[in-house]
Amino acid sequence: MKPFIDHIALRVSNLDQAIAFYTDVLKFDFNFRTLDEEHHEAFAYLQMEGGKLELLQKLDANNRPMTYERPPVAPPFCPHLALGCADLDELVVDLKKRAVPLIEGPLIIPGEVKWLYLADPDHNIIEFVQWLKKS
Repeated sequence: MKPFIDHIALRVSNLDQAIAFYTDVLKFDFNFRTLDEEHHEAFAYLQMEGGKLELLQKLDANNRPMTYERPPVAPPFCPHLALGCADLDELVVDLKKRAVPLIEGPLIIPGEVKWLYLADPDHNIIEFVQWLKKS
């Protein structure tokens, strides 16, 4: 049996805000959301071609949102969620229209790859990559 990547999970401070960012701005499809009272977590699953994304919000003993200290946004921008795109320049135009700030890039290795970094509202790092060589 060969394993496969099922999903990646990101911690968020506000599940509604995170769902809106990932579906409206990054174009993920919404699957479902639920509350796990036993483990004091609220989470949602989103999906796009290639895999799923779990957004997880920790709750206190009364199942109310806990304070979440966002991590710093700093190089080397790891860990990060990397998403592919066919045209990074077109993506940059779209992100600017949506007032989504880039934290670095676009960067390029000529003939190989172009990429950029941005952060979600909770400082989870997202990298967009356009591979220039055809495999």
